[in-house]
Amino acid sequence: MSASRRLVAVVLLVPVLAALALWAFAWPAARTAPRDLPLGVAGPAAATAPLERQLAQHEGAFDLHHYADGKAARAAVEDRTVYGAVVVTAEGPELLTASAAGPVVAQLLREAVAERTPATGARLRTVDVVAAPAADPRGATLVASVLPLALAGIAAGAVVSLLGLRGIRAVGALVGAAALVGLVAAALAHSWLGVLTGDWWAEAAVLGLSTLAVSAAVAGCAALVGTPGIGAVSFVVMFLGNPFSGAASAPRMLPEPVGAIGQWLPPGAGTTLLRSVSFFDGAAALGPALTLLWWAALGLGAVVLGSLLKQPPAPPAPTPETPRPALVA
Repeated sequence: MSASRRLVAVVLLVPVLAALALWAFAWPAARTAPRDLPLGVAGPAAATAPLERQLAQHEGAFDLHHYADGKAARAAVEDRTVYGAVVVTAEGPELLTASAAGPVVAQLLREAVAERTPATGARLRTVDVVAAPAADPRGATLVASVLPLALAGIAAGAVVSLLGLRGIRAVGALVGAAALVGLVAAALAHSWLGVLTGDWWAEAAVLGLSTLAVSAAVAGCAALVGTPGIGAVSFVVMFLGNPFSGAASAPRMLPEPVGAIGQWLPPGAGTTLLRSVSFFDGAAALGPALTLLWWAALGLGAVVLGSLLKQPPAPPAPTPETPRPALVA
């Protein structure tokens, strides 16, 4: 390709990448709103019917779950079945929230329920069932950790690939690097900053697995298709995984199908799993854990497969020479 063509390609490529970045990051943020957000309603049917009609006025915003009483509704919030619940009592409505699942969602529920609760003269009481840690009440630090983990995974996978490590050596390097990232990240986020409050080792495992899911995918794709595989996986993780993760709000707050796509990518699954392990005693952790395990397993499998495919063929075995008959004088 001539120098002029390369110049034209660069000039055209940069605006395209900028447009993609703006679309990926700005569009979901600009369209943040509840979409079938799981919300519990508890109390006698006659008492909850007016509230349900009010909530249903915003079509498609809430997915209502019915519970017999406040105890069942609280258990549903703690199990991450719903993001919050409205309990109708004789003293008035009570809103149960879980700011640890997303402070933005908790604030939205307070505003939405206050606006749509029938006027009874009673003040809406709010109970934060699973509160965000005092060191990170808005969840900003947790959100800020998504990008560094993704970058660490991309860097580890790229370094392993560019150094020419293959097979078991590459797998060992990826697993070891991810384990160290998990330990360091847990030490910073839990022990130093105090923004994670669950089991320390479980959090370190989640952070390490999130890193391994990305690094294994990068190295595995590079092992199969070469250096362009690094760029392909990096693009998916950075331009889709991070903005579609729902870390700043919740997957159900993003436009469809962005929220669902984000949960199938490592940043989204890792954020959801970290919240479950750190704040909800592992509730609803199976789905995102399996997603990360699949990414890691497929990536490491691709690393081994790529190494086997690139092995030089074994030289043919030498054939024994047939002895020549002796010449008779």
